[in-house]
Order: sequence, then structure tokens, then C-alpha cells
Amino acid sequence: MNETAAWSKELTLALLADMLRVRRMEEKAAELYGQQKIRGFLHLYIGEEAIAAGAMRALRPEDNVVATYREHGHALLRGLGMDAIMAEMYGKQQGCSRGRGGSMHLFDREHRFFGGQAIVAAGLPLATGLALADKMQGRAGLTACFFGEGAVAEGAFHEAMNLAALWQLPLLFCCENNRYAMGTALALSQAQTDLCVKAASYGMASLQVDGMDVVAVHEGLKSAAQQVRDKGPVFVELQTYRFRAHSMFDPELYRDKQEVQAWKQRGPIHNFSACLKAQGSLTEDEFLALDSAAQAEVDAAVAFAEAGSWEPVEDLLRDVTTPVSMGGA
Repeated sequence: MNETAAWSKELTLALLADMLRVRRMEEKAAELYGQQKIRGFLHLYIGEEAIAAGAMRALRPEDNVVATYREHGHALLRGLGMDAIMAEMYGKQQGCSRGRGGSMHLFDREHRFFGGQAIVAAGLPLATGLALADKMQGRAGLTACFFGEGAVAEGAFHEAMNLAALWQLPLLFCCENNRYAMGTALALSQAQTDLCVKAASYGMASLQVDGMDVVAVHEGLKSAAQQVRDKGPVFVELQTYRFRAHSMFDPELYRDKQEVQAWKQRGPIHNFSACLKAQGSLTEDEFLALDSAAQAEVDAAVAFAEAGSWEPVEDLLRDVTTPVSMGGA
């Protein structure tokens, strides 16, 4: 993390604050799920915060962002209000998707955040289409598509990679490799575990980044994003690890507890804050102030969601398309 010496204190504290905001929001979401305030599926990002924090500050407002069902952190740091995110997880109509999407379908057109995709690899064709549209219409901006390494086994991944390379689309592929997908180790599902080799098979530039290090993520994705803007698609493998189970329903029988504890020693928030303190760039009081602000934001978001309202019954068919009868026998 020596590269922080060239950064402004404003940027270093902003990245730390970003990770703390995501962590505290996710911890509260887990608590609320246990209280049955949040229903359905819930996939937590705890342990992976360095990726969303480093990546979102490497992108521009005109860029598109497409994410997976583990997207709370991406949405928050892209600019969606925590109030709207929490209300969406509650299923309230004040949520960013009017309470209809829930945890896995956060969406905000204003911030060019196009989901939240519940199906593995579903965001890849969408991202390809967004990048193609931008190129055809001469718009500025790239499309950053986040997905897990489990998506690499899907046909949609290869189709998206092929078309992006063939048409030289402004597409930044961000693979968050947390090693177990839903619950199967990468080596048990993929014959080739070097994911950058797969990118090379399409003649695409690739980069491997330590996803537990917010400095490495930010610098790596800034460089990759510029390459996309200048030349064409880039594949980035972000090596990371989720500290919690795949989802709140997951009994987590597929990985060793000692392995989890070992990865927690590389926790992105602890290690980054410790580095800043060692460099004299952060005091304990400053850290506590950032953490307190994050917690206050979470408390306010929960209060907003609690006070929110359910969609009226008479609106349940709003935006629902009814098939048109073509007649016949």
C-alpha cells in the first residue's frame, strides 16, 4: 500500500469511509434479516468491500455499471442513497425499485446503475448491449460489468467476451473471484483456473489484482478503465474472499473455518486503516469519526425504511405487461 503516499488525504479517507459505509450497512442487513424485516434472498459483500470502493472511484458519471445479486456495496458507492437501498430490501415502495426488486434487483437509471441481476452471468449480455449502444451512438463512457468467477462457466460469459473483443466494445469485465461461487471451489468446476488465460483466448488484455487491497484495486481499475477508453475491452480478475456464507440460507459446509479465519487477517478495512495509521495519515479519532458517521447513516436508513409504505394493492399490476390474445380456436 505504499502507493498511498502519492494520494491526497481526502482520497484515502474517502476510500476508507466507503468501505466502512458498506460494511456497516451489510452488518445491519444481516441483523434485519434475522428479525425477518428483510425477506427473500440476501447475499452479503462483507470482506469484499475493497473492490466496490476502489472500482467506483475509478469510474466516471457517464459510465454504466452492471452488477450481480451481491450488489449492495456497488449500488451504494455508485451514488444510490442508503435510504433507497434499505427501503428496497424492506420491500417498501420508497425503495430504488419501488420495493419490487428487493436485495437482488437494485436499479437506478440516474446513476447509470443497471442492476442487480439475480441469475448468474445474466448481467454479461446486458453489459455487452449497453457498451454496443454507446459505441454505435458515439456516446462517451464505458460499461463496467461485475460478476463472480462462477459466471465464467456460463455460455453467456464466453459470448459476451467474444462479441466485446470482436467489436472492440468499451467494456470493462470485472471478475470478483471469491473462489467458491455458490459453494463449489474453482478447481472443482474449471479445468483452467487462471481466468486471465480465458481472456487471452479472445485476444483480450487482462489484469490480475489483489481484491483485498483497496489501493491495488483503485490503481488497477483506473489503468484498466483508461485502456478500455483508449483501445477496447479489458478483463480484470479481482482475487477476493467473502467472509460470510454465500447467502443467508447457506450452511457453509464446503470450506474450512481455519481458511476463513486466515483470510480475515487480510481484511481490507483493518489492513488499510492500519497502513494509514502507520504512515501517519490517519488517527484513531479520525477512524472512529468515520465509523460513527457510517453507523449514523445506517440508523437513518433503517428508520426511513421502517417508516416507508407498502405498495397499494391497486398498483400491483402497474408496469405488468398482459399478453395480447391472437384469437384462434
